[in-house]
Amino acid sequence: MTIRTVGVIGLGAMGRPMSRHMVKAGYEVVGFDPVAEACSRSESESGIIALPSPKAVAERSDAVMIVVGFEKQVEQVLLGEDGILAGARPGLIVGVGSTVSPTFAQALAARVKGRGIKLVDMPLTRSAEAAEGGNMLVLGGGDPDAFEACRPLLETFAVKEDIFNLGPFGSGQVAKMVNNMILWACMAANDEGLRFGERFGIDQETMRAALVRSSAANFPLIEKADTRPIPWAEKDMVIAQQEADRLRFAIPLCGQVKEIIKAFKVARGYPTPTM
Repeated sequence: MTIRTVGVIGLGAMGRPMSRHMVKAGYEVVGFDPVAEACSRSESESGIIALPSPKAVAERSDAVMIVVGFEKQVEQVLLGEDGILAGARPGLIVGVGSTVSPTFAQALAARVKGRGIKLVDMPLTRSAEAAEGGNMLVLGGGDPDAFEACRPLLETFAVKEDIFNLGPFGSGQVAKMVNNMILWACMAANDEGLRFGERFGIDQETMRAALVRSSAANFPLIEKADTRPIPWAEKDMVIAQQEADRLRFAIPLCGQVKEIIKAFKVARGYPTPTM
């Protein structure tokens, strides 16, 4: 299958630059976002064609990428009255770039089975800065043929060697869940360590400059993730805790990190979105 027209649902900090990279590579990109300003900005900055609904996007696309924040939003844009499924042609590939729980992904697959679409999960990692630079990493899963059909468009905004199909649909969400558990654990350790060093009189940024070249180096330390609002942190940890409860698998560090990250955000006045 050759993909020529790509739909993007969610034109925010990730979807907008991803769209720009795909347009630059020669794809026709159509998109939707409920926020009018996001649509107009994407049209002017990324060169996409904004459409009035996910249904309209699906009707025009060979593949649609969902890049929204929460599971309820994924469900709405896919299964709602004006959702993707309402406008999907047989064989449409739908890539779930949002971070959702593995259980939700499995339930989603069951709900659309026999409806003529091919689900691929492609949750995105790294930062909004990586999206702007086209240096993202894709933790994917799904039908091998559908995933390979998507690979050329994924390579427009992700590093070629950093695009992985880890197994059946939902496998990418498992990998993203584990990625996030480790990510936020590192960030909690960074914050505690930098503050501890500061009590001894060492400036945090001076110490960071040394540590990013040391055996303590990690992604949030290098990227200065502590200087940004990190809106999804608690959501990510809740997903992991719920999946662990379902499997009766102990992840005690995860629960502790969630509370540390919550306290960190409260102390800095960072907002917590409704899950």
